[in-house]
Amino acid sequence: MSRIDPLVVGSVIGDVLDPFTRSVDLRVVYNNREVSNACVLKPSQVVKQPRVQIGGDDLRNLYTLVMVDPDAPSPSNPNLREYLHWLVTDIPATTDTNFGNEVLCYESPQPSLGFHRFVFVLFRQLGRETVYAPGWRQNFNTKDFA
Repeated sequence: MSRIDPLVVGSVIGDVLDPFTRSVDLRVVYNNREVSNACVLKPSQVVKQPRVQIGGDDLRNLYTLVMVDPDAPSPSNPNLREYLHWLVTDIPATTDTNFGNEVLCYESPQPSLGFHRFVFVLFRQLGRETVYAPGWRQNFNTKDFA
């Protein structure tokens, strides 16, 4: 029996990402609550930056974390899609975002209407890279960034 992928059901695959193969674990914790695909959080629960831990087994592997909202400003009119909430590069495997280079600081989501999908994407880097902060947070494109 095949398992239904919540990233496909929630249209994250398609809207934000192309299909991909997972290669390392990503753990996101807001206020001691681990979040998973398709979980629902209140705006008050995402005010503070989450703790994000990277799996893997080789400290030489580096990762980039991107957090976007593809539903900004509202799911019925996402004309700011994708809103970039956070960008951290050079995170070593088996550590967390505190060990990376915060290119764009965490901006707390403040959805005004409807349910928003907040998407955390982890990219494996080919090596240390220089990534510059975009000039604005709205209309980021994760597919192009990849």
